[in-house]
Amino acid sequence: MIFAIEEINQDPAILPDHTLGYKIYNSCGMTNIIKSAVDSTTGQREIIDEWNCTTADTTLAVLGHSASAPTVGFARIIGRFQIPVISHFATCACLSNREEFPSFFRTIPSDLHQSRALAKLVRLFGWTWVGAISNKNDYGINGIATFTQAAREEGVCIEYYQAFEQTGPVRELSKVVETVRYSTSKVIVAFMSHREVKVLATELYKQNITGLQWVGSDAWITDHSLTDSEGHSILVGSLGFVVSRAQIPGLEEHLRRVHPSQFPHSQFVRDFWEDSFGCSLSDNTSTQRKPCSGYESLQNAKSYFTDVSELRFTNNVYKSVYAVANALHDMVMCEEKRGPFYNGSCADPKHIQPWQVLHYLQNINFTTSQGERVTFDQNGDPQARYELINLQHVSSGTMHVATVGVFDATLPRERQFTLNDMKIVWSGGSHTVPVSVCSESCPPGKRKVLQKGRPVCCYDCIPCAEGEISNITDSVECFKCPTDYWPNTRGDTCILKEIEFLSYAELMGMILTFFCLLGAILTSMIALVFFHSRETPIVRANNSELSFLLLFSLTLCFLCSLTFIGRPSEWSCMLRHTAFGITFVLCISCVLGKTIVVLMAFKATLPGRNVMKWFGPAQQRLSVLAFTLIQIVICILWLTINPPFPFKNMNHYKDKIILECALGSPIGFWAVLGYIGLLAMLCFVLAFLARKLPDNFNEAKFITFSMLIFCAVWITFVPAYVSSPGKFTVAVEIFAILASSYGLLFCIFIPKCYVILLKPEQNTKKHIMGKTKDIQY
Repeated sequence: MIFAIEEINQDPAILPDHTLGYKIYNSCGMTNIIKSAVDSTTGQREIIDEWNCTTADTTLAVLGHSASAPTVGFARIIGRFQIPVISHFATCACLSNREEFPSFFRTIPSDLHQSRALAKLVRLFGWTWVGAISNKNDYGINGIATFTQAAREEGVCIEYYQAFEQTGPVRELSKVVETVRYSTSKVIVAFMSHREVKVLATELYKQNITGLQWVGSDAWITDHSLTDSEGHSILVGSLGFVVSRAQIPGLEEHLRRVHPSQFPHSQFVRDFWEDSFGCSLSDNTSTQRKPCSGYESLQNAKSYFTDVSELRFTNNVYKSVYAVANALHDMVMCEEKRGPFYNGSCADPKHIQPWQVLHYLQNINFTTSQGERVTFDQNGDPQARYELINLQHVSSGTMHVATVGVFDATLPRERQFTLNDMKIVWSGGSHTVPVSVCSESCPPGKRKVLQKGRPVCCYDCIPCAEGEISNITDSVECFKCPTDYWPNTRGDTCILKEIEFLSYAELMGMILTFFCLLGAILTSMIALVFFHSRETPIVRANNSELSFLLLFSLTLCFLCSLTFIGRPSEWSCMLRHTAFGITFVLCISCVLGKTIVVLMAFKATLPGRNVMKWFGPAQQRLSVLAFTLIQIVICILWLTINPPFPFKNMNHYKDKIILECALGSPIGFWAVLGYIGLLAMLCFVLAFLARKLPDNFNEAKFITFSMLIFCAVWITFVPAYVSSPGKFTVAVEIFAILASSYGLLFCIFIPKCYVILLKPEQNTKKHIMGKTKDIQY
């Protein structure tokens, strides 16, 4: 302070023709604080030497106190007299209350910013479960209260909070130590002075409670007196925020010029000098120290007093003096009629009042010679900027501090914190970030469920519900995947659902395709055999025209099965059911025509009956056409009113999309099947009635067998079709088509091919009419 005042008094650019004076009080003890406060509020007009200079009527500003607790009482008293109070070290957020402390300013940021920065720091390293310890005074209680609120906003939980004083009962310290011993958190946030930290660290060290990561406030984190404590080793790795370091040109030279002769009445200087050089300035011969020679000098001395490498709070004092000086400078430079007071008046330089200084101090805005901007907000607080420091080495007499980050509250929120965590030494000298959580993080795919009766940081991890995912760590809820998506096995990503349809590329599709083509080829080969033997009795006797039409319809039946395989499309959906329905009706109509021909042929052999004229070739063709046209009409109505269409079935499987053909109108589908079933039953009944007609080669027998197979297949098809899932529904339908088609082909045509190819001697009219004793077919 003295250096700054002398620097200002020698600077012609600030307060020209004015000299700053000062009076320093010893603030040790609360009684002295109150006495100093009272003395500061009164003053006498004094005549000073021949220069005829005068002192101010009263103290214009007070610089101090250091600690928050005494400053609260001091500033409360001084504030009633509107005397500005500027502290370089009191950080309690409570001092920002302008109603209670109307004249208080400070050049150190409020704990409001430090507490929030500490909360961000704790959360940055993933420490969600921490303990908190503070002084049992305004500084500690308010600091922890602000930290707790900020920590809650950051998602950090406080496992315990304890407060004690160095001068308090021993049981308070014991309670704190026991709480730390049985806690599960590994991080301690300490809002304490260096005195309490030393006491607590020593006691923890004695009881072998180590391995804790300390996070401290600026009141102790850089205090060199920590090296005197027995438990200083457990403080290695501590992190904390302090005000930015600065350089003050000329201060070191000023300190090294200090000599007791400059301050003959200062007991502090006398004690400091005697301790530094081990001599005595007293004339008392009883002292064991040698008398000081008067030639001792600090020029080459190495001591904490002359060390200017860590000017942090010292710089705040420097800025405090300049703040008052700039306020006074603005005041004396005031131009009449342009002043801030009544009718534009200015303050009288010879009778300056504290409340006038208070007004100017509130509005100062200047930059120091080091380029640092100094200003106060409406609460008397400066801009908040901290350095994050790390105690990397603490031993008896030495402390090594490294700057590992910066917090600047003036920047946008996302850019306030910069960190170089590669340089950090953690608790116990480790290079691994300690872990302090109540519950391990929930990985993606799971969500947090709070444990009953415990803080929000204590939770269980449970998997997401079916169809839901969480893709971030510690998710509090899961969300559903879009309609076409499904969670992967880990439950952390939505992936496209598997699309299922009967494909030509898969084994089942290949097998069914093979039998479809095989049936079409066999049918074509049988048609060629019949065409080659079309003049033989067995072909002619079984109505060759209907036989060829039946073979053609069977070929279409085999081929229409292929429309059921492959990715459903609008055209394939409409084609597959209608083609199947029409070709099968054509097929059954031909079989029905052949059955009727057999019956009519038998009736025609009876005397006096000539019924074949009523069911000749023309009538057979018309009957097949009529039966088929009815099915065509049904299909046209179905396709016109509500045709089949491609459909994504997501109801049967939750993790699959079944591509299928929706029926459109179920009535149309069951009408097509019902009509086929009706014709098949009619054909079966007529063939059954004609099964014992007296021919060696009675075709009605084979038709009966074929219709029996046909009806059995389609009766079992209905429940199988309804109960089969996904592509198996289509496979069942194809199987029914193939089975019934093969049944008709084998039962009706294979016996005839056997005779044509292997038993040509039986391919005679006599044998067919039953006039020989050959084997019955």
